[in-house]
Amino acid sequence: MQQYHFITLREKPEMKETAAAWFNSKWGVPKEAYIECMDSYLKRDTEYGWYLCLEGDKIVAGMGVIENDFHDRTDLTPNVCAVYTEAEHRCKGIAGRLLNMVVDDCRTKGISPLYLVTDHTGFYERYGWEFFCMVQENDEPVRMYIHR
Repeated sequence: MQQYHFITLREKPEMKETAAAWFNSKWGVPKEAYIECMDSYLKRDTEYGWYLCLEGDKIVAGMGVIENDFHDRTDLTPNVCAVYTEAEHRCKGIAGRLLNMVVDDCRTKGISPLYLVTDHTGFYERYGWEFFCMVQENDEPVRMYIHR
């Protein structure tokens, strides 16, 4: 993984606009929503962070931590969100390394457990995540995972 560089947004705050646009292009959530969350993190209003994998100066993967990832169980917080790796960079351990980075960073800040909604099965378990329960997201059931 020599070609990849794993960072928090606090390490490169100048990437905020680029990162917000990148996440918006992947998930369709308004760029302004990402900017708002990223600003709170950069100003240290929250320790819920944003994590990126770069190849040179290009974002190839990323994820964030937010209060709630659009589901009905507001008691299950915080949530890892916006997990995405560009197709040509998949199956190289990038997402797993980012997930571990998020868990470790949050744990050092006293933030544990973490939750994550996904329709994937089998992937997150490899990195210590466990199926926790079903939650409702946009009136659809979705799997909720926990990392303790």
